[in-house]
Amino acid sequence: MNYNRFSIPFLLLFLLCGGFLFGQNDNGSFEKLPLAAKGATLNLISDQFSFSEGPAVDKQGDIFFTDQPNDRIWEYSTAGRLSVFMDKTGHSNGLYFNPQGDLIACADEKDELWSISREKNIKVLMTGFQGRRLNGPNDLWINENGGIYFTDPYYQRSYWVRKKPDIKAQRVYFLPKGKHDPIVVEDALLKPNGIVGTPNGKYLYVADIEAGKTFRYKIHKDGTLYDRQLFVTQGSDGMTLDNQGNVYLCGNGVTIYNKKGKLVGHISIPQNWTGNICFGGKKRNLLFITASKAVYTLKMNVKGVE
Repeated sequence: MNYNRFSIPFLLLFLLCGGFLFGQNDNGSFEKLPLAAKGATLNLISDQFSFSEGPAVDKQGDIFFTDQPNDRIWEYSTAGRLSVFMDKTGHSNGLYFNPQGDLIACADEKDELWSISREKNIKVLMTGFQGRRLNGPNDLWINENGGIYFTDPYYQRSYWVRKKPDIKAQRVYFLPKGKHDPIVVEDALLKPNGIVGTPNGKYLYVADIEAGKTFRYKIHKDGTLYDRQLFVTQGSDGMTLDNQGNVYLCGNGVTIYNKKGKLVGHISIPQNWTGNICFGGKKRNLLFITASKAVYTLKMNVKGVE
């Protein structure tokens, strides 16, 4: 959860592109955005939340997301049914399904990683780093082997007793499958937030929301990172990828870049902040957007890869 805005370079590019960034027409349709399905419009699913976050898709295409202040995980089914999946979630933020079909959650009430089964059985995967409490696991991505990458920025929560972090550095960590002690894979960012990897496991994208930058890393076989490259001069809350390699960044709406970092388009969202995003549905062509008190969908010509 954060409230950054676009960087100066992005605003200049916005103006050079005529102010619409290949997004919606005045009537709300998306003919200017070729990635969107023909005739598609932004569909409000519900606006009953305090702050929606962390969407993740299961193998069937059902989407799970959090309402973190209310300590609740919701489910949006492929049939379009919205329901509460679970209460008392450890104030979960980011979510992601592991290869076994368990829902892995950044439970930042005690700054842990949880594994939640379909039957709502909870297993705590990680409780800290070298005996110290983490800042607050925020967003995560899981590779095909079950290894978990997660960002750990510090955002003071109203439900915490502590008023300052145990660990000053805001880092990116990697938790190998079956292990309980994470390893630091990036400690040179100001405030890492959104994170996503490519399906082949070769690249990892990480947004530094405070610096207003998103980086791309190569991934070693042991899970460590190398060859950090600046991808775009825009930070992000959550993020996702599609099957063409386009990268979707969240904040002031959704901004889309191709895999070379060229601006593709922008989706305006009528909320103060757009927190996170994923693809869902039976065909994985339904873009699901969590934005402050609301969640939205948009049919696309491309498909998700998560």
